[in-house]
Amino acid sequence: MKTRRANSRDKILAAAADVAREAGPGSLSLDAVASRAGVSKGGLLYNFPTKAKLMQGLVENYLRAFELALESGRVAGASGESLLATYIRLSAADCEEPKPAASWMFSAIAEDPDFLTPIKAFKSQLLQRLKSETPDLKTLLVCFLAIEGMRSMNLFDSDVLSADERRLLVSALLEIAG
Repeated sequence: MKTRRANSRDKILAAAADVAREAGPGSLSLDAVASRAGVSKGGLLYNFPTKAKLMQGLVENYLRAFELALESGRVAGASGESLLATYIRLSAADCEEPKPAASWMFSAIAEDPDFLTPIKAFKSQLLQRLKSETPDLKTLLVCFLAIEGMRSMNLFDSDVLSADERRLLVSALLEIAG
């Protein structure tokens, strides 16, 4: 029964992220999510009693998925790639999505500004981890802030760089990250 609930929960979270990406984060409704997930509204409410809880689940799921991708990318890039290089590569790939992978975060933040708290905590922990594994703080800060700037432009749909400029930036960051 526990596995079934987890699968239902995962389906609901995936559906919610899809609905937010396709219809826009402001159009996220529980009815649309339930329909997309193939569950009843009661089933959705069993897993996520409120829209705020659904949004909280999306935030947690997104952060967990990025952390897993970071670890998987490092293992896959066993050629000695640094954590910083893996972070740059994964973040740049995320920014290449036609619509921001985390565009639903706007809805979460609009529902409750406290949703920024786990994001801030995640970024802080990530930066501390990068500091512990990157010998040159100056290099780390330049790379981290450039990537976070790219992510922000992507998230706010305000990217002023061409595709070639983004590739050049990522290439330069990977080069200086070593």
